[in-house]
Amino acid sequence: MPREQGAFFFEAEPSEAIEPFRRTSVKATPAAAHYVGHRQRLRIRAAISFAALPDYELLELLLARSLPRGDIKPIAKALLTRFGGLAGVLGGGLEELKTVAGVGQAAALDLKLLHEATVRMGRAEVRKRTVISSWTALLAYAKVAMAGASREQFRVLFLDKKNQLIADEVMNEGTVDHAPVYPREVMRRALELSASAVILAHNHPSGDPTPSTTDVEMTRQVIDAGRPLRISVHDHIVVGREGVASLKALGLI
Repeated sequence: MPREQGAFFFEAEPSEAIEPFRRTSVKATPAAAHYVGHRQRLRIRAAISFAALPDYELLELLLARSLPRGDIKPIAKALLTRFGGLAGVLGGGLEELKTVAGVGQAAALDLKLLHEATVRMGRAEVRKRTVISSWTALLAYAKVAMAGASREQFRVLFLDKKNQLIADEVMNEGTVDHAPVYPREVMRRALELSASAVILAHNHPSGDPTPSTTDVEMTRQVIDAGRPLRISVHDHIVVGREGVASLKALGLI
């Protein structure tokens, strides 16, 4: 058949002419190749520089260890959206993490293991010196431990006579805006640990670390409970994604 100018015609049947390309295309791009190739490219980039990876790609690499198949990019982005950032993802609870489609028990555990390892590294840094001389390390530790939590958490750092850390314990967990605090329980535990002083800490899941009137009043109640026992309250720090506030530095106690 003659060719018209400006148009293209195959001499053979169309199906025969494009079949070699179709066969090559199908073999070169099986369903799983996209995901496998993407993961390998991420690993290569990470080996060169972790800092070059945005948060969602770093999270993809973490998820790839427990989710060996499938497209993990949508899951990583959904987690970041749900929890407001990487700190929020790692600070989320096991059951909360599993509410995101595609995240099962294994993936949630891997994320929490990373968070726990990071928290323990920070705690080890705080233990090396007196808390007073390592205040910056303490604030950094508190932020890693609590800033990403989606529920309010009240914890107490128990100190010895040299102001070195004896223990760091979560005394209570509550809702998104309240964690009950019992001054007598704080002091009872301080006596059990032979602590001479405590530092109180809790988080604001809203992200704003500004102390509330209730925070100030509760701190004063703990101070009053410790006074006859000669157990001092050095400070109460409030942790949020936007920073850390010290009631003592603000002149509130």
